[in-house]
Amino acid sequence: MPLYKTIKPHANTIIFVWNIKDSLSKLSENIPLSDNSIERLKHMKSEIHRRGFLSVRHLLKEAGYTDHDLYYTKNGKPHLRDGKHISITHSYEFAAIIISDREIGIDIEKNRPKITRIASKFTDYEVNFEEQTEVQIEELTVIWGAKESLYKIYPYEGLTFKNDLEVTPFNLESNATTAWIKSTDWNKRYKIQFEKIENFTLVYAHDHFN
Repeated sequence: MPLYKTIKPHANTIIFVWNIKDSLSKLSENIPLSDNSIERLKHMKSEIHRRGFLSVRHLLKEAGYTDHDLYYTKNGKPHLRDGKHISITHSYEFAAIIISDREIGIDIEKNRPKITRIASKFTDYEVNFEEQTEVQIEELTVIWGAKESLYKIYPYEGLTFKNDLEVTPFNLESNATTAWIKSTDWNKRYKIQFEKIENFTLVYAHDHFN
C-alpha cells in the first residue's frame, strides 16, 4: 500500500501522504466516486492528474471518509460535510491531504531549478542565476508552497502571491516559519511547517502557535 506517511502536527490536525505508484486501473479499485467526481475524471487529459485525483480519494479513505463526504465551493475550495477543514495537493509521485478543525492549507512541490525563473512573480527573494544551488531551489520551493497553502486557506478570490501573501525569512534547518495573509478583508498570521520528502517539499499552514 503506497500510504507513504502520516504526520500529526497537533491533536486535532492530521496529514496523510500517498506515494503514487499504482496504475490508474489499480487506483480505481474499491473507490466509489460521486457523479461529479466521475465527470471531473472523464475530462482530465493527463494520466498523472487522474492518478493524483484518485490517490486523494484513497487518502480520504485512510482518514475515514469517502468521496461523497467531499464537496467544493464555487471558487474551487474543498470542504468536508462534517464541518472539518480539508486541504488537498498532488504533484507527480505524491499526493497529500490535511484535515483539521482549524484553518489549514497544504502543498507539495517537486524541487526543480525551474522555480528560479519564476521567482520574481511571487517573491522579492534575490535569485543568483549564476549559482542556482540546491539550497536556493529548496528555499524558493518552501516560499511557493507556503503561499500556495495560504491561498488555499483564503475563502475568497483575488489574492496575489507577491503582494498579499508574506513569508517571514527562515532557514531550512528550522523546518518552520510564519506567514501572513494581508488583504483588505483579511489580516492574519499563520504558522508554516515544511519538510523534504525525497526530491519534493511538503509545506502546510495552520493557525496553531502552541
